Amino acid sequence: MENDNSAKQISNIKLSEEKLLSTQALRDLSSKIVLWGKELGFQKLGFSDIDLGETEQQLQAWIKQGFHGDMEWMHHHGSKRTRPNELVKNTISIISARMDYFPPDGIDPELLLNHPEAAYISRYALGRDYHKLLRKKLQQLATRIQQEVGDFGYRVFVDSAPVMEKPIAAKAGLGWVGKHSNILSKESGSWFFLGEIYTDLPLPISKAVTDHCGSCTACINVCPTQAIVAPYVVDANRCISYLTIELKGAIPEEFRRAIGNRIYGCDDCQLTCPWNRFADYTQQADFAIRNKLDRSHLLTLFSWTEDEFLQKLQGSPIRRIGFERWLRNIAIALGNSPKNQQILMALQEKRKIATPLVNEHIDWAIQQQIK
Repeated sequence: MENDNSAKQISNIKLSEEKLLSTQALRDLSSKIVLWGKELGFQKLGFSDIDLGETEQQLQAWIKQGFHGDMEWMHHHGSKRTRPNELVKNTISIISARMDYFPPDGIDPELLLNHPEAAYISRYALGRDYHKLLRKKLQQLATRIQQEVGDFGYRVFVDSAPVMEKPIAAKAGLGWVGKHSNILSKESGSWFFLGEIYTDLPLPISKAVTDHCGSCTACINVCPTQAIVAPYVVDANRCISYLTIELKGAIPEEFRRAIGNRIYGCDDCQLTCPWNRFADYTQQADFAIRNKLDRSHLLTLFSWTEDEFLQKLQGSPIRRIGFERWLRNIAIALGNSPKNQQILMALQEKRKIATPLVNEHIDWAIQQQIK
C-alpha cells in the first residue's frame, strides 16, 4: 500500500477527545480495512484522495456535447459530483470497493444474443438489486472501522448520489477506466459492482494501476449502435443500456433494429473484452439468477400482467424501469424476431390494452413482422 504526501505530512489526527492515530496506525488501519472488506465479500478495496479536477473537466466537456441524453441529474448537483468534500463536508479520503456479480449458472450470453426469440437481460440484473446488499456490506465495514478507532465522519454510497465512482475506483487502484468507460482489472475483468465510503480519515492512498487497453478496439467495434464515439467516450443517446433503462420516452427508430433482443441493458462491450477471460463468478447468493431470466422467451415476458411484473421482479433492479418501459422494450425485441404468427397475434392483442407509448413501439414491431 502506497502513501501519498498528505498522509505522510499528518503524523497524528484527532478522531475523538481521547483517541489519536499515528501515520503508522493509519497504515495498519488501511490493511485491516482491506481484510475486513474481503471478509464481507468484496474482492478488492482501495483508497483514493479527493482530487477529481481532471475528471471534472472531462465531465463538463461530456455534458456540453450532450452525451448525457435526458439524464439531467448528471449536472443538477453542480460541482458536488466531482468535489467530494462539497457533497460530504470534511471528506479527506475515499474507500472504494468492488464486488463480482457475474452469475455462474446462466446460459451463455452469446448464445442468447444469437437466438432472437429469447430475451437478453444484462448480467448484472439477473439477480437481486445490488444497491441494498452493497450498502449493507459497506455500512458493516464502516461500523467495524468505528469499533477500531472510535467515532469518525463517513457516508456510504452505492450508485445513490452524485459520486464519480469509476474515476474514484481508478484512483484507488481497483482498475483502470477502459475504452468502454467501465473499470477494468487485469485479474478480474469488469463484471463487478462498485461502492464507496467517504471518510474524514487521512488514509494512505493506494497506487493507481496503468491502462492496459493498448491498441485494442474490440469494445468500440462490437457496439451495436456505435455508442462509443471515441476511446473512453460514450454517447448515452446511442447506448442500448441508456435507451432501454434510463430513457423514459420513445426509443428513436434509428436504434430499434440494432437493439435486437436486448430488453434490459447491454453487455456487448464487456462480452468482447479480452480481459474478461480472467473474470470470476460471483460468490454472492443474492446475485444468483431468479425467475429464469437468463433463458426466458420474449413472448412469455410480454404476456405478464403488471401485477405479475411487480411480483416476479420484487427485489430486482429491473423493476425500477416500470411496466410500461418493460413492455416498450419487449415490443421492439419482438419486432426484431423472425416473422411468426404467434408474435404478430400477441402484439395485436397487447395493443388493445397498452399505453400510447407502448403502442407506438407495438405498431413499429407489427410493421417489422408483416413487411
